[in-house]
Amino acid sequence: VKGLQEALKHDPSVCSNYSSLYVEKTFPAIQNFSEGNAIFTFPSTPVKCAGAPQKIMYLAEDYWRKNGKREKVNIKFNTSLDKMFTVKKYADALTEIASSRGIARNFLHNLIEVRHEKKEAVFEILNSGEKKETVTFPYSMLHVCPPMMTPDVLRNSSLVDATGFCDVNMYTGQHTKYPNVFAIGDCGNWPTSKTYDGYTSCPLITQYGKLILAEFGYNAEVLETFPIIDQGKESRIMYIMKTDMMPMIYWQGLLKGLWNGPGVWRKLMHLGMSK
Repeated sequence: VKGLQEALKHDPSVCSNYSSLYVEKTFPAIQNFSEGNAIFTFPSTPVKCAGAPQKIMYLAEDYWRKNGKREKVNIKFNTSLDKMFTVKKYADALTEIASSRGIARNFLHNLIEVRHEKKEAVFEILNSGEKKETVTFPYSMLHVCPPMMTPDVLRNSSLVDATGFCDVNMYTGQHTKYPNVFAIGDCGNWPTSKTYDGYTSCPLITQYGKLILAEFGYNAEVLETFPIIDQGKESRIMYIMKTDMMPMIYWQGLLKGLWNGPGVWRKLMHLGMSK
């Protein structure tokens, strides 16, 4: 993104939770915000944790509301996608939340340039055809989810597909051309997050103390674990589970090979009638 590195270095109102170098700029930028446009972006490439660009937006909105600044803030979610989320159930829920909180959504907007001296962000309109139309937004705060790619050593090899990600069988992680090559993590071209058999758990924090727990598979099918809870609605219980239980499951279960996802528990909770 043209000008983004310079903006992150020199403009205290430009931040990104995706960068270890600049993540600590985010909360001061939220605290020091006074009025104007607060823009949160989502790029046109695969990203780590696709819910994160919205999570920080909802937390910022909640913070401004609680601190009496909300009326002076124009929050804009400028996303390269044509919807709020890839799974319809959760996309509908997030659309409703954004509407209720006065958050403007600009779909098919991809950030291509930041002019920090002028406090301007330039977006390409992805459905503008060969004209490649752009639109410029003034900003008082800009949180960027940057475009992402694999490391050069992989991207410049024969192991990748046209997108630049390692070309693997999505169910086994084995390379489609070289049987002695396997991939794990974010370098592979899996259609969703790189977990187990395509199962993805995405706790979408929507305010301090509440979240929507999205659970889905490779085909964007809903794979929810808790039948007695509507996981398409904000929940305090799900928030507590994320903050208090999931870290323990991750550190003490998954990393030690004792946890392979909630598939068994899901079937038990659904009396054997779920995948």
